[in-house]
Amino acid sequence: MSEEASKAGEAAGTQAGHGTPLPQVDFSTFILSMASSAMVCLGEAPDPASGKSEVNLALAKYNIDLLDMLRNKIMNGLDEAETRLLEGVLYELRLKYVIKAG
Repeated sequence: MSEEASKAGEAAGTQAGHGTPLPQVDFSTFILSMASSAMVCLGEAPDPASGKSEVNLALAKYNIDLLDMLRNKIMNGLDEAETRLLEGVLYELRLKYVIKAG
């Protein structure tokens, strides 16, 4: 690997020059990131930017629908662990959405 490629890899692995390592890019991390966004919108976790917990059901539904669309599009390409993760995350988020919307 060239020195330039190594530096590019190091830069990609840190958050906008803050030196904070970013998580590995894989399917599970992506699903958990989407789930975290939905949890913030459901008021279940504080917004990382403001530190406040606020409910935004429209955006929560959008994030849940994105996960569902993703599941529908790639179901045949997932391994068992990824399928269980996605199904579990969708179940939990939908349940919390129904409770908040109810």
